[in-house]
Amino acid sequence: MKQEISSDSTFGAGRYDGLWLGYRPLAASALGDRLAGAALAVHVAGHDEVAQSARDELQRGLSALLDKPVTATADPDGARIVAGSADTAVPIPGVLGDPTSWPEEAFAMWSSDANAGDRIYLVGGSSQGLLYGVFALLREWQMGHWPEMQPALHAPRIAQRVLNHWDNWTPSATHGSVERGYAGDTLWKWDELPEKIDSRYADYARACASVGINGAVLNNVNSQVDFIRTENLPKVAALAGVLRRWGMRVYVAVRYDSPIVLGGLATADPEDPGVVEWWAGKIDELYGHIPDCGGLQVKGDSEGQPGPLCYGRNHAVGANMLARLLLPYGGMVHWRTFVYRIPGLSDDRLKHAYEVFQPLDGAFDENVMLQTKFGPLDFQVREPPSPLFGRMPRSNLGMEVQLAQEYTGTDKTCCWLAPQWREVLDFDTQALGTGSTIARVVDGTLFQRPHSLIAGVANTGDGPQWTGHDLAQANWYAFGRLAWDPGLALDQIAQEWTRLTFGADPLVGRTIPDLLLRSRAVFEKYTSPLGLGLMVERAVRRMAPAPAAREPWHRADTHGVGYDRTRSGSGFVDQYHAAVSDQFNDLATCPESLLLWFHHVPYSWCLKSGRPLIEALCDAYQEGVAEVESMVAQWAGLAGHIDPPRHARVQVRFQEQLAWARIWRDTCTRYFLTKA
Repeated sequence: MKQEISSDSTFGAGRYDGLWLGYRPLAASALGDRLAGAALAVHVAGHDEVAQSARDELQRGLSALLDKPVTATADPDGARIVAGSADTAVPIPGVLGDPTSWPEEAFAMWSSDANAGDRIYLVGGSSQGLLYGVFALLREWQMGHWPEMQPALHAPRIAQRVLNHWDNWTPSATHGSVERGYAGDTLWKWDELPEKIDSRYADYARACASVGINGAVLNNVNSQVDFIRTENLPKVAALAGVLRRWGMRVYVAVRYDSPIVLGGLATADPEDPGVVEWWAGKIDELYGHIPDCGGLQVKGDSEGQPGPLCYGRNHAVGANMLARLLLPYGGMVHWRTFVYRIPGLSDDRLKHAYEVFQPLDGAFDENVMLQTKFGPLDFQVREPPSPLFGRMPRSNLGMEVQLAQEYTGTDKTCCWLAPQWREVLDFDTQALGTGSTIARVVDGTLFQRPHSLIAGVANTGDGPQWTGHDLAQANWYAFGRLAWDPGLALDQIAQEWTRLTFGADPLVGRTIPDLLLRSRAVFEKYTSPLGLGLMVERAVRRMAPAPAAREPWHRADTHGVGYDRTRSGSGFVDQYHAAVSDQFNDLATCPESLLLWFHHVPYSWCLKSGRPLIEALCDAYQEGVAEVESMVAQWAGLAGHIDPPRHARVQVRFQEQLAWARIWRDTCTRYFLTKA
């Protein structure tokens, strides 16, 4: 079938924002002069499509940075930059060992002595590692760094670094919608595929590859059967073909009752032979179109989505049936642990995932990944980490975070979520004593698990800024960087994104990282301080405060506020290991940021600051507004330092954020003062 590739979205020009890959020319400097001398020609060995992407990117990036054409040569001896994968003839220093034993996604870069020709070498464990190394090298140059002479191996800690797109299948003039999307409709133009390939698909994949994201679930976890209909698989395959060139595998979310809806069967019971046969045929068909498909994602028995409990089977039985059919293809099942509204569970919804899944530890097949939200509720700005991370040592547990700001201000708010993700990754579960961090659970090293996953609910859409709010692009960037290395410093990530996106202006380089690093704490102050929890209204936009409607979550009454989850309350604290449980259970040792998650506290209770609780709550709301006012002023001060259209767009967003912050302050202080 002949494919047409559209040309209406040239990356960094035309209709769409170039994200952090604009490659502005380097200012006159010693590094720029040295790079101009080193980049007379580049040689990138390898002939597969990923190696070709790496070659194109290096040539494209260098040409833009030097503001002059850079040529590629097939002769490594005539090149000043020599790159290749482990199976190509690039000389490897002995300190790095045998490159054929490296992880496939690993890479190493180093430079020779200037007196010996000032050459730069880059080697990947595979073409995919080479691609990641090219992006890392271009990033280093833009940050003003030169590769060290001493080579070092760089490899991702987490194997599956995947964006989850909550995109719906509605092929029409609007192509498709995005659930909880705040940046336009879906990127995927299903009505045009497979005949027309929008060039923005490659833009998206290239941006993902630049930060090491290697997979995408193309459709909503609240899945429709359309994505696996026989007639639609060529559309999915065409999109997979574009992403494959940038080292990305696609995954598909499926409805568990597809055998009924698509196959006309009377049941979707995972132990029914006819159901197993139907899924075997469908999976064979899927891999016939997409041989490197990453696998399937399932949301079962939650929020109306069918699952194995509908047929009297537990989640391990339900997941393993699919896993065994995927195993010959190397596919995974990403089985979400987000469950509630199941008969027989506790009144406290936070306990449900543990009650359903923890008793099944060890029952899941090796290619099942339990995809677990970072917290036990639902992507709130402040939650305790899910207790499942320390309680299922014989199962693969992946962490799910949300780039889309469903509960953190949508596209109206600057709320950089990397500090939240870092707090969760650094949290010590005490599962095997001190140092048993969630990062070590997620990367598989704590319990020696064979697979690892971090998944982020994407914040992309077809709008010109990709993510609605220009500064929300930093969430996409930070997710990729932390997925590659959960220990990466947050200020480094913020500075990288700022410089790559806006250039090297010193004022911009100071101001934007400061805005990002404190934005989440500011949002928390004026929406739900001290661990108040779920406070937002239920409408689609989820922007307005609704303290009265959300009383079942924060339990405010005339005596105090907070949900008692101690041992004398709902007992949720005891889902953690003893050291953690004891800390949360004691009012004196519970972190004040989670105080009202775990305790019903009198309004007169004095915090560590000496202020009564009611005073601290009201002060936090007021402080949050004051800090947004300062953020508005900070951004205004960047006029003339950032291109006018982008500066104006973000200024409008900050003004909208300030208006919402004042609404939150006025509504919530009035509510709590009335209660008290």
